[in-house]
Amino acid sequence: MGKQYKKLTEKDIKFIQEQRLFYLASASDKEVNLSPKGYDSIRVLDNTTVLFMSYPGSGNRTYRDAVNKGEFTLVFNAFEGKPKILRLFCKAEIVEKQSKEFQSYLALFDEQESLVRDLFLFNIYAVESSCGEAVPFMKYKGERSSLKEWAIKMEKNNKLEDYKKAHHTPVNLEEIK
Repeated sequence: MGKQYKKLTEKDIKFIQEQRLFYLASASDKEVNLSPKGYDSIRVLDNTTVLFMSYPGSGNRTYRDAVNKGEFTLVFNAFEGKPKILRLFCKAEIVEKQSKEFQSYLALFDEQESLVRDLFLFNIYAVESSCGEAVPFMKYKGERSSLKEWAIKMEKNNKLEDYKKAHHTPVNLEEIK
């Protein structure tokens, strides 16, 4: 049976740290965006705050939904070992590059600043854990290198910052309705 509570437990934090994949869902209007996230891109700062490092990619719905004060759910599930699903219900804050906290948060990751698109603080207001008995066993084989390789190539060609700016513009949902 599932349980809902207000803060991460030590067991929850250990579980998050062991996962190599999580899902980030967000919505600030009608459609819900759901994206799988990998790499070493998540840090638990305390039992109500999680930090996420975003790489440049095809879209930036997370940024759009954070700017528009949307809702976020992070989902972690076990593919190996004991079954479990852990959901974090959150609000997001964008940590802008010019903010005083950006460098200290970035230092928590082993990544070049130029390859990072955004940092997000997720402020957890509810945690839900459930059994996960229907999640299949899957074996981790490794990370895909293509996104980072693409970003490094774009950076070498002096195109990455322009790409990030073009895909970083805050969108006001009232303007697209």
